[in-house]
Amino acid sequence: MIKKTLVIGASTNPSRYSYKAIQKLTSYGHPVLAIGNKEGEVSGVKFITEKVIFEEIDTVTLYLNKKNQENFYDYIIALNPKRVLFNPGTENEELQNLLIKNNIAFEEACTLVLLSTEQY
Repeated sequence: MIKKTLVIGASTNPSRYSYKAIQKLTSYGHPVLAIGNKEGEVSGVKFITEKVIFEEIDTVTLYLNKKNQENFYDYIIALNPKRVLFNPGTENEELQNLLIKNNIAFEEACTLVLLSTEQY
């Protein structure tokens, strides 16, 4: 199943996991949108720096540490995604509690592993 995915914490650095996730998501045919701290492009996905309200986001996958996520709480809730993925190192109980209050599912899981094991 194709899942429109928003990567938050996108990077043009090939050694970063957000970069690898964008590559893998696009190779699996998932439509990808991305937000980074600066504009850039990976695998044909241009990413922006503004918090645009995108429609019909299935999955938000996070590549920001807990402190840097705080500025995105209201934004993620406003997107009303079907789920939020907390990749390793991004776990955040405060945001998870907000997601629960707003009936948004979440997982502490690695996007790359989920794709590789066909669990995405």
